[in-house]
Amino acid sequence: MKFQNLGNTDIKVSTVALGTWGLGGGSVWSDKNSTEADAIKLLDACEEYGINYIDTAPVYGTGVSEELLGKALKGRRERFILQTKCSLNWRNEGGNFHYSRDGYTVNNDTRYDAVKRDVEDSMRRMQTDYIDSIIVHYVCKDFPVEETVRGLEDLIKEGKIRTYGLSNSQPFDLDEYKGVKTRISDGVSVVQEFFSILSPFHGRDYFEVCKKYNTVFQTYGVLEEGFLTSREFMNKTFEKTDIRSRIPWVEEDKKKGLLKAFDIWEPLCKDHNCSFSNLVETWALTQYDRMSLLVGMRRKETMSDTVTCLDIKLSAEEIRLMEDAVKAIQVEVLDK
Repeated sequence: MKFQNLGNTDIKVSTVALGTWGLGGGSVWSDKNSTEADAIKLLDACEEYGINYIDTAPVYGTGVSEELLGKALKGRRERFILQTKCSLNWRNEGGNFHYSRDGYTVNNDTRYDAVKRDVEDSMRRMQTDYIDSIIVHYVCKDFPVEETVRGLEDLIKEGKIRTYGLSNSQPFDLDEYKGVKTRISDGVSVVQEFFSILSPFHGRDYFEVCKKYNTVFQTYGVLEEGFLTSREFMNKTFEKTDIRSRIPWVEEDKKKGLLKAFDIWEPLCKDHNCSFSNLVETWALTQYDRMSLLVGMRRKETMSDTVTCLDIKLSAEEIRLMEDAVKAIQVEVLDK
């Protein structure tokens, strides 16, 4: 495993991070509801493969993902860097309406009190007295950035968090958060944004600003919720509420284009003795030198395959070949 510091902090995290959106189950991930035993096995595998960076959020299964992780972390909390999020909650205490799902109404609220309460709730669910990294899940312009930063900085003073970051944001948001003068810490150390070979534009727009602050860029969605793992995956069907039924790759023209890309990529997989997943994960790691690869994994086999990407070296010609194969089906804006 390879490691890097989160931004300018001394927090060392594995390049591959475990994403636990799927662990929460519910209508968004309708094919499996995980158990405590599943979560324990998942963290056992993380330790086996050197993955110490875990990402979750309160709304992943409306508390389920955090609760399962809390149980699985018992006796080994110090061996992991734990990251969760703030701003999205279902307490009905204000904020902006975000969505209704599974009987809950979720609002986006980045005010001081909401940020503080979110962290307290997450610590309780995960049975921990501190969280290493807190991500503002959805940056909101309706509430002052200075107020949000004050809440996050006070949490650092109180020893409840060690650092913080942004998600679902824009490059100018990073400038704005970094520009708040009342910070006692270095501020944002990680930006978590969607980025894949099928939709690379937002990430590439962000890289230069991240470089300016030595900020880690944590990519999620690099496997496009499974559609970049195999030809066979594209034949699967999902419930209407499932995230995988609502993204462009279920459309026939996009499917045809992706099948052609698999044909072009297959010789590369043979040359490097790797899976399609490894190929696109390696591609992502070539795009920015402070990249964190956040991959949703629920099985040990997936983890074993994923870490293989760290040993693959792609040439500039191979990278161009991969990108050219999907240019016709790339999507500029992809909101999940």
